[in-house]
Amino acid sequence: MEDKLVNKKVTAGRDELNSFAPEFAHLNDDILFGEVWAREDKLSLRDRSLITVIALISSGVIDSSLRFHIQNAKNNGVTKEEFAEAITHIAFYVGWPKAWATFRMAKEIYGDAKEELHGGLFGLGEPNIAFEKYFIGKSYLKVLTNKSDPIGISNVTFEPGCRNNWHIHNAKSGGGQVLICVDGSGWYQEEGKEPQSLEPGDIVEIKPGVKHWHGAKKNSWFSHLAFEIPGEGCSNEWLEPVEDDYYNKL
Repeated sequence: MEDKLVNKKVTAGRDELNSFAPEFAHLNDDILFGEVWAREDKLSLRDRSLITVIALISSGVIDSSLRFHIQNAKNNGVTKEEFAEAITHIAFYVGWPKAWATFRMAKEIYGDAKEELHGGLFGLGEPNIAFEKYFIGKSYLKVLTNKSDPIGISNVTFEPGCRNNWHIHNAKSGGGQVLICVDGSGWYQEEGKEPQSLEPGDIVEIKPGVKHWHGAKKNSWFSHLAFEIPGEGCSNEWLEPVEDDYYNKL
């Protein structure tokens, strides 16, 4: 992972101007970057980076300074999509030529970034439309077995903040479900018990008749394999959603 700006001692002022303008070099390196940028409790590095890029573009500074701060915006968590949307927005206010020049520079910096993939080893699958009424947020489903196979296995992926409703796997005999976490970070909770944090490699055995829910954490995608345990009279009983007031406190 590339270093964030706050983790690197900036010496550009002294490197280039110390003999000519030592006070300016001091203000640049020690005050601006050493103190102002370090106040993350007031404004995050991500937001400072984006604000700085926009300020430079608005001032017509399309040079190495802008390139430096675009790189830092990327390092500090501004995605390619967010960056493109921000520059498209300000183009109407600061001018189309400035936006064009910025995009040419940004393409070089963001161009080698691979699209973020989700779903882990088994892939994202398709939008889980058939069950979307039982989820808060968007989920994806990739069925890995055939109907004729002795056990059903699917890869389920939740976007950040997505979770399914409380539900029960009912069965006359046998039945239940096993979850194997394969990507991201999520939650599992049974009624009357504390939520369980889930990471890749964790395994959850869900017995029939147990009321529970599972899904992604607020700031993370999450994927698990779902193994449907064979049984007689198996069915899913979908119940109330996991409300925001409760979920957001986890």
